[in-house]
Amino acid sequence: WVQEEAPDVLCLQETKCGVSAVPPEIRALPGLPHQFWASAEGRPGYSGVGLLAKTEPLNVTYGIGDPEHDADGRVVTAEFPSLFVVCAYVPNAGRGLVRLEPRLRFDTAFLAFLRRLDARKPVLLCGDLNVAHAEIDLCHPRANRSNPGFTPQEREGFGRLLDAGFVDSFRHLYPEARGAFTFWTYLGGARARNVGWRLDYAVLSRRLLDALCDCKIRSAVAGSDHCPITALLAV
Repeated sequence: WVQEEAPDVLCLQETKCGVSAVPPEIRALPGLPHQFWASAEGRPGYSGVGLLAKTEPLNVTYGIGDPEHDADGRVVTAEFPSLFVVCAYVPNAGRGLVRLEPRLRFDTAFLAFLRRLDARKPVLLCGDLNVAHAEIDLCHPRANRSNPGFTPQEREGFGRLLDAGFVDSFRHLYPEARGAFTFWTYLGGARARNVGWRLDYAVLSRRLLDALCDCKIRSAVAGSDHCPITALLAV
């Protein structure tokens, strides 16, 4: 699928492996020679992201400048001539919301980080943001109001991101699209029945809207409980 899609930048989340454990077939992906990996310090099999690029970035940074969260290997940022591309795996609030407070602290620190980047040049944020923003973004909103990914606090956090001058590219282009999900639990045949959530986003600085051509959910692509999404920009 990656070879067919031929992305200029490929962002991967929840890789669960350190740089030394990246499979050779990923290392050898044609057209993506510049690869940058972040993993959780001292916690193999936890979190992790990767950013792979066709052309070499001007600069690459890891984390968001917050020691509480940077050890988890959740963010890689690549600077290109016309924009920053941020690959992010936002923390899950956890079963019973046991990690909701750390998640909310991450949201606050992450927004501050994105605003600092945006003050320098436009931003494209790609990743598993672990939130369904609105009721249209999951199959059963009423039953999930107190569950991780759909609490009022997490949804408000995403709202603050939008209020800060960023745009949810898919919802901007397809405001009424229903059943547009990117995650389905492995339980109960959820994917076959499209009982899902939209947790994966391409969020961009508002001034990039003129460059936005499309944002597609590749729901037919198997291999994970998430599916890929593709952001198409003319930059």
